[in-house]
Amino acid sequence: MTKVTYSAPGPDIIAPYDTAGEECTMTSSQSYDLIIKNVRLVRPGKTTVDALDIGIKDGKIATLAADIDAGQGAEVVDGGGKLAFPGLVDAHMHTGIYNPLDQDARSESRAAAMGGVTSSLNYMRTGQYYLNKGGPYREFFPEVLDLSEGNFYVDYGYHLAPMMNEHIAEIPDLVANHGVTSFKIFMFYGSHGLHGRSSDQSEFLMTPPGEKYDFAHFEFVMRGVKKAMEMYPDKKDVISCSLHCETAEIMSAYTKIVEEEGVHTGLRAYHESRPPHSEGLAIAIASYLAHETDCVNINLLHLTSRKALDSAARMSVAFPHINFRKEVTIGHLLLDVDSPCGCHAKVNPPIRPREDVEALWEAVLDHKVDWIVSDHACCKEEMKTDNKQPDQIFLAKSGFGGTEYLLSGLITEGGKRGMSYNHMAELVSRNPAQRYGLSNKGDIAPGFDADIVLVDPDEGFTVSAANSPSTQGYTPFEGQELTATVKQTYLRGNLIYDNGAIVGDPKGQYLKRPT
Repeated sequence: MTKVTYSAPGPDIIAPYDTAGEECTMTSSQSYDLIIKNVRLVRPGKTTVDALDIGIKDGKIATLAADIDAGQGAEVVDGGGKLAFPGLVDAHMHTGIYNPLDQDARSESRAAAMGGVTSSLNYMRTGQYYLNKGGPYREFFPEVLDLSEGNFYVDYGYHLAPMMNEHIAEIPDLVANHGVTSFKIFMFYGSHGLHGRSSDQSEFLMTPPGEKYDFAHFEFVMRGVKKAMEMYPDKKDVISCSLHCETAEIMSAYTKIVEEEGVHTGLRAYHESRPPHSEGLAIAIASYLAHETDCVNINLLHLTSRKALDSAARMSVAFPHINFRKEVTIGHLLLDVDSPCGCHAKVNPPIRPREDVEALWEAVLDHKVDWIVSDHACCKEEMKTDNKQPDQIFLAKSGFGGTEYLLSGLITEGGKRGMSYNHMAELVSRNPAQRYGLSNKGDIAPGFDADIVLVDPDEGFTVSAANSPSTQGYTPFEGQELTATVKQTYLRGNLIYDNGAIVGDPKGQYLKRPT
């Protein structure tokens, strides 16, 4: 077959590819289950996009070479010069938050596959929403796994939030027996529920009488995570604590002010009620607690504002021994308070004004953001807004889906700003995989799972909820013009999404970490 060379848009270029060494590990006498020919390989940590073929055997990447003999493949696919990205690791999803977990797993993992996601890491906790029950994780989490099995179209794992004292004691068992290595703290739950002010924290969180979900609890969660690092030194680099950084007391006060003044409405009102300095203060508190407890692996989730980024930068200087990682969502990169979607874009932390959106992009382009996620949470129209007052932002529920637009949205907006494809692959594939213990995910290289996304960067589309497999029924991205389209998604060498259609039955496997 004649080798074809393609010109890549933007800052990426085609370069000669050295097939010597670690990149090519099989001999010419060996065959492949699948050969994907004629693609432009996008790898994290590289500076070029290379015209290559991909040889796959037993669900793993076996060979990368300029021209693999088609006769060696049981199946051969012509990639048509498309970009080949590593399967996305969407490290922040909420499957089962508003809908039954088994049903949500099916529909929303289909949406994930449409977006090029092959690994879905989902936040889960006890309390209202999710399974709507409390109790220890030794009883709760096996039910989560039972409801998940056989229902995900992509590989899946869970982050867990220790909501009560008993959960903290269970952290070592969750690491050792279930491969859960990441634990979350919701800093705003002190006097806030999921959607706004909460009058009864214990009822909402379903915690035992006398226990509080407060700064002291956050400290003890970090001590529990630190203890797990010490108990399992071979896993210490992938055991981490993640934080939703907003300050409940400030949000409560500003929500009261915004509602009483009545000056702002919609997304701007919600932004004003949860101001950016609330994020900044929470980051500072969380960072000092991490220092105090020597909980060194800290993930600062869904940062939304210049003040949050500034606080994170200051804390990195103040506590250089803390291994901070910073996350941003595609929603906060594509939407602002003036977007026409209104209450459909209510989310925590809020969508911000355009100046904060541009601050996020500056951080992304300056390599000061570690990964980009969707924060996908399918909230159907009938649940999302109040029937009598659909435009009342404080009555709407928080969260929305978007995993299906994660890669296309990043290519569209990142491309406008001169961002390289390789950098994109770092943010949506390699970096979250490495942090969260998915050592066989996040790259297209020999030995890695054959999770591959074929993307046409020149085929645009208009976002329409009607074309999404999600059961949400709307999207705050409705009508946006995206410039790139995911055409095929492969999970461990199996085609699971093809030109607008899900292929086959759910084949997702539980990701017991570290993999």
